[in-house]
Amino acid sequence: MAKLLELDDDYFGDQFGAKADTYARFSYYPPCPRPEFVFSLKPHSDGSFITLLMLDSSIGGLQVLRDGVWYGVPTKLHTLLINLGDQMEIMSNGIFKSPVHRVVTNAEKERLSVALFYSVDPEREIQPAGELVDENHPALYKKVKIKEYIAGLYEHFSQGKMVIETAKI
Repeated sequence: MAKLLELDDDYFGDQFGAKADTYARFSYYPPCPRPEFVFSLKPHSDGSFITLLMLDSSIGGLQVLRDGVWYGVPTKLHTLLINLGDQMEIMSNGIFKSPVHRVVTNAEKERLSVALFYSVDPEREIQPAGELVDENHPALYKKVKIKEYIAGLYEHFSQGKMVIETAKI
């Protein structure tokens, strides 16, 4: 991805630091007889750098927002979904996007998923790569400390807001 942005090959790897975080979330969504009235997981973007998601191949439920329309993400046996997070969006100065997504319930079947989140060292600060900012391409995001950003993520999520908005200039 660094090559696509014409950055040094190790640019993103160098940003992680010695104490980068990795954490997993195992989610179980029971069947719901009236799925049109319930979201299993509210609309949000991931606060991580990147997320690996193992979806339950027997049932959908993950949806991505694009141009105001929700699209179901197809599932396929033995595949991982790779989702870019807010940290990547900030460091790429908005060239790569952290997609807004949600999970909807199913009336008849339970749904399982496993998400693995990779995040920059919480004590580090990130900002758009200097090579991506100039007079024609101003910085779209301010410098943020990861620990504070992640703390804000949970607060904003509970209010139905996107924490990435707090990083925008």
